[in-house]
Amino acid sequence: MGLSTTHLIIFLVIIVVIFGTKKLRNIGGDLGGAVKGFKDGMKDGGEKAADPAAPVQQVAANATAAKETIDVEAKAKH
Repeated sequence: MGLSTTHLIIFLVIIVVIFGTKKLRNIGGDLGGAVKGFKDGMKDGGEKAADPAAPVQQVAANATAAKETIDVEAKAKH
């Protein structure tokens, strides 16, 4: 039992009556912006991964972080 054209039209009319055209337009714009942002992110991610000459970031030890670190020795139980 599939959906016929008349079922789809009735369904769309009910959706428009419930939400209104302005809200549906805003939802469509937000969804389109999200899809565009996702595509741009995927394109940027692919370019960064394909560039082998890009420098690799390394975390350097900070002197203030070393002062805040607590050094503990574990003692073995006998």
